[in-house]
Amino acid sequence: MKYYAIKNIVEYLNANCKIIRQIRRVENNTIFIEFNDRNVIYFDMAKSNSLIYKKDEKISSKKDFIAPFDTILQKRFNNSRIKNITMHNDDKIIRIYVNSKSSYKELTTILQFEFTGKHTNIIILDENEIILEALRHIDEFSSSRVVKVGEKLDEIPKQTFIPKMEEIKDTEEFLLNNYLQKEQSLLASLKKQKISQIEKNRAKLLKVLKTLPQKDELEKESQLLYEKANLILSNLHLIKAYEKSAKLNNYDGTVVEIDLSECSNPSIYANTLFKKAKKLKQKSLHISIEKENLENKIEFLNRMITNVNLCKSIDEVEFLLPKKQKNQTKTKKQEPYESFFFDGYRILLGTDEKSNIYLLQNSKASDFWFHMQSTNSSHVIVQNTKKTLPIDVIYKAAELCVKFSTDFSGKYLVDFTQRRNVKVQNGANVLYNPYDTIDVHI
Repeated sequence: MKYYAIKNIVEYLNANCKIIRQIRRVENNTIFIEFNDRNVIYFDMAKSNSLIYKKDEKISSKKDFIAPFDTILQKRFNNSRIKNITMHNDDKIIRIYVNSKSSYKELTTILQFEFTGKHTNIIILDENEIILEALRHIDEFSSSRVVKVGEKLDEIPKQTFIPKMEEIKDTEEFLLNNYLQKEQSLLASLKKQKISQIEKNRAKLLKVLKTLPQKDELEKESQLLYEKANLILSNLHLIKAYEKSAKLNNYDGTVVEIDLSECSNPSIYANTLFKKAKKLKQKSLHISIEKENLENKIEFLNRMITNVNLCKSIDEVEFLLPKKQKNQTKTKKQEPYESFFFDGYRILLGTDEKSNIYLLQNSKASDFWFHMQSTNSSHVIVQNTKKTLPIDVIYKAAELCVKFSTDFSGKYLVDFTQRRNVKVQNGANVLYNPYDTIDVHI
């Protein structure tokens, strides 16, 4: 952060913040502080891009931080009274001095935020500037400035240059804009990363599709092997033992030379050719199904790229493509549908007729079923054990149904009802009643 911004924020904090009601870590490098009057400010202490910002909604912590740093942070600063907030040593360092009451005496503690490049850190100090804890511990082998519990904290060597000063007219607006800029930068980076992953998967599928043999070629090859096998069997009496090749008359009178160098027994060789011909025939019958499956997967990935590009927040991107946990094990068998999670509900999306049928057959009576009104679309199932769904979950499921069923923006109607009210007619064709309808704009 810039010197002038930190100086202005310190003035703002002194004028508006008298109490720390709540403090905790919400991300690896980000501290949440709720000052008096619900004034919430975030301190992002990432080395590459440290930042102080505000946002309209609270950031929900994605995991519990229980390191010694977090324990002391909350013990010393929760419900504490602020004595003073300074710009320490006239450098890019904010010090918050607080008084907190223990069971037997009042303690003075210093919370130090260092926005100084490689030294960027959060350090908790006692009144004698002895280190109680730190976000980043630094030993003597890593830096000449040691940050270690129980040691007295050395000062950071101050830069000699004169900092550029700018005026900030509205600090509240400045802090909110900091978050918007941070969010947009992270969003753009996340979109790029996710789309790159999708494009790699799509490229693999396109390669398989391109190299997929043609049905007529497989049928032609199978027919030739059948004819060759039949020709050998019908002329076994003319083929001499251990003959490397044989010239046989075909049914139309043409002479065909058969290579027998790879076999010692013409009869066994003919049976081998029959087996190969049968496999090719079966493959030709299923190649169209395989091709259709690949095309459906590619179409789904194309729509996923479109929907990721349309996302307006990081939460929307992570809903479509959540991060995999480090200890997450791969499932043995891939399910024939796409799965999403929202507000504790699991939402299942059919991507083709086969997966739509699967969802209809394997959902429970209490689950909720979604489908676009009066047109073909993906079937969506929300797993549920109650009679109703929260409106946010209903809208999310309906939106998912539309986004993966059409390529055009507009207003669409989506019908939904519990699965018990859906009667399967044929395949994925159904009748349903009663039902409700929701508008979706994409």
